Amino acid sequence: MARDLLIIGGRIIDADQNIDAAGDLLISDGKFSQIGSPGTLPSKNADVIDAAGCIVCQGFIDLHCHLRDPGFEEKETIATGTKAAAAGGFTTVCCMPNTNPPIDSRASVEYVIRTAAQSGTIRVLPIGCITKGRKGAELSEMYDLADAGVIGFSDDGSTVANPQLLQKAMEYSRTLGLPIIEHCEDPMLAKDGYMHEGWVSTRLGLKGVPTAAEEVIIARDIALAQLTKAKLHIAHVSTAGSVEMIRRAKEAGISITAEVTPHHLTLTHERVMRTGRGNRSELLYDTNAKVNPPLRTEEDIAALIAGLKAGVIDCIATDHAPHHEIDKLCEFGLAAFGISGFETALGSLMTLVHNGHLDMKALIAALTAVPSRILGKNYGIPAGIKIGSTADIVIFDPDKEWTVRSSDFASKGKNTPLEGQALKGKVKATIYYGAVVYSEG
Repeated sequence: MARDLLIIGGRIIDADQNIDAAGDLLISDGKFSQIGSPGTLPSKNADVIDAAGCIVCQGFIDLHCHLRDPGFEEKETIATGTKAAAAGGFTTVCCMPNTNPPIDSRASVEYVIRTAAQSGTIRVLPIGCITKGRKGAELSEMYDLADAGVIGFSDDGSTVANPQLLQKAMEYSRTLGLPIIEHCEDPMLAKDGYMHEGWVSTRLGLKGVPTAAEEVIIARDIALAQLTKAKLHIAHVSTAGSVEMIRRAKEAGISITAEVTPHHLTLTHERVMRTGRGNRSELLYDTNAKVNPPLRTEEDIAALIAGLKAGVIDCIATDHAPHHEIDKLCEFGLAAFGISGFETALGSLMTLVHNGHLDMKALIAALTAVPSRILGKNYGIPAGIKIGSTADIVIFDPDKEWTVRSSDFASKGKNTPLEGQALKGKVKATIYYGAVVYSEG
């Protein structure tokens, strides 16, 4: 029988139950068996984790990541991706279907679930394709995918360009009670674009993607969600205009939720031409800052933060997109889009807390309780830190200073624009089903 685990001296924050207090937690047989004031729980026959100076909260939930498995195992596997997620404090991740083959069949769903059970470190919930092969021409077998275990439908990386087809998908998804998760980008407005359309793209001589490319599709999708009464989830919101449209849609009673990534909350399009190290500001073409949707402006960041604080944007998702080195060591136009984000997410987001832009409890809610509510069903995810509940928790030091070294990543993807940057806020331990699946150092 596994030994009990005692966590002492931490600040327990539970957004589900509105708890914020110092306390100790005793975990037995994978569940919380006792919760008490500091120093009141028995330590006999228990392994002890000293959480002094640390936050203890529910394990983070990521509604949007790319595990690349099957088909792109040179970039990431379910084994390496979940190990990286655990290092970032995540105990549940939802993986997008742009694999090879895509997750558009029962067999593909079952492969992900089976592989995660065999080699994964944490909980993996698959997202199924809206259309067969993500080609936007014919709907996938949505009922079969739902029965196999998907938690929603998306052609992420591509917008469903045909509005009539998307309307049908929404009608089916409504009957299933599952969300349509939309990558909102007009393919013609974004065609051949590599970064945000602005002064940086002009200076670097790169074709830009205007904010309208995102906003026109969000407007269309909101109209279809209103028509069909379906659940619509907007992935990786990046513009101020998008935030305003989502706000108005919520006020109108439309069933819509939205996510924002750590990089869209903290980095601007200027990162493409900067190293981000020290005071150096060289003219560069940093392919590690090439991401879709692109990094935007300070004004967009301010609107995204305000939207998150106001509940217009519901949660934070990493859009972890690992790539092999060769996918980024090339001309900017040829480089793949994406950032490896699991292991830098917390440190990046803590800059918002330390700078006074976001409250600690609001940050934790956006990473735990709110994404759990969006999923709608528990999928085995525990509802809060309470006696008898499964122990999925993360312990992190909000003041731990560290330097990003991608060579230390558990992920195969070393593609980060934060290489060499000093961050403040680091995961100390991640516990999944009562077992320590990550421990610092």
